[in-house]
Amino acid sequence: MPDKFSGIRLLSYSTTQLLSRVRICFILNPTSGTNRTEDVPALLTRYATAAGAEFEIQSTAYAGHAEQLARQAAAAGCRVVVAVGGDGTVNEVARGLLGTAAALGIVPRGSGNGLARHLHIPLDLPGAVRRACQPTFQRIDAGEINGRPFFCTAGLGFDAHVSKMFARAGTRGLSTYVKVALREYRRYRPVPVQVTLQGQELFDTHCYVLAFANAAQYGNNAYIAPRANIQDGLLDVCLIDGLSLPRAVRVGLGLALGTLATSGGAVYHTTQQVRVQSATPLGFHVDGDYVEDATDFEVLLHPLALEVAV
Repeated sequence: MPDKFSGIRLLSYSTTQLLSRVRICFILNPTSGTNRTEDVPALLTRYATAAGAEFEIQSTAYAGHAEQLARQAAAAGCRVVVAVGGDGTVNEVARGLLGTAAALGIVPRGSGNGLARHLHIPLDLPGAVRRACQPTFQRIDAGEINGRPFFCTAGLGFDAHVSKMFARAGTRGLSTYVKVALREYRRYRPVPVQVTLQGQELFDTHCYVLAFANAAQYGNNAYIAPRANIQDGLLDVCLIDGLSLPRAVRVGLGLALGTLATSGGAVYHTTQQVRVQSATPLGFHVDGDYVEDATDFEVLLHPLALEVAV
């Protein structure tokens, strides 16, 4: 097991703890969100002060900086380290907190906010700050793909390809994502893969989308694995082997309505470990951010590896 997952305090997720005052570090990604005119540090200061919190605010300066800042805040004794940004910022902060005594808080500022939505964290800044300042603690599972932690979803194929193209689009938001997805749908072709579950069940298939869901949705209430439980010690693996136009309609409706698991548009498995070998290089993403292409993938689930403030 990677070092980042060592030293985990395995508390029961059914046990919660309410504190009236905690030491908090807000880690702000100043480039997150579509509204760049807001003075977010001033708003954080206003609402955290009103909640009676002892807090500090740190801003990120480059990709990966949030992970470093989170690790430093935990080492300095902060009980809650709050990611103020989108899913990428949440992933970085959570990575930095693995194996520490600090809990992850979220003030969602992105376009998808998948983990925040799954954990029922308010999407408005005042509500999210109040929740972070007066938290209840519980533990959630964490996934890992090729050594990279994820907390909401990871995936191979079309969703990773769209993430790659979306990052190049120049604008953010749901409308941009939909435009990119529709454009790339006409171009993308499935790739032959071999899938092993728990080191035993082996099958050959085509991968249009192979999603590994710790939580139920990608973000924006697009439910890729509506039955996923973030505390059950299992990944929900969703396979879509092809996407003809009629099937694409079923999948789209299933994502929006939370009925994909019963729509016939996808096949599901639950497991703690997956290995995938691809005939040709295949892109993958973690929590919506494209990583790279590869032909061999090892996916693991680490039960109750991260404490969250919800």
